[in-house]
Amino acid sequence: MAVKLRLKRMGAKKRPFYRVVAADARTTRDGKVIELVGTYNPIANPAEIKIDEELALKWLNNGAQPTDTVRDLFNKQGIMKKFHESKMAKKSSK
Repeated sequence: MAVKLRLKRMGAKKRPFYRVVAADARTTRDGKVIELVGTYNPIANPAEIKIDEELALKWLNNGAQPTDTVRDLFNKQGIMKKFHESKMAKKSSK
């Protein structure tokens, strides 16, 4: 089962609010999710991003692929940098 970290749209018409979720790649955008990883509110000024870093790193280490937008959100939070550093540490210890 291929897992993706992606956005699930919530909120009202023209007032988007997103949940960052881990979901099977074959499910629809707003379909069944495996786990909630965080939230993203683009309406707030500045945009509000709340991501559970521990969960995000767990899913990345297990092979989940983030979408482009989620990857950008993770970059802003510094999660991708930590993931890359932990990956390099594992390689150098071998």
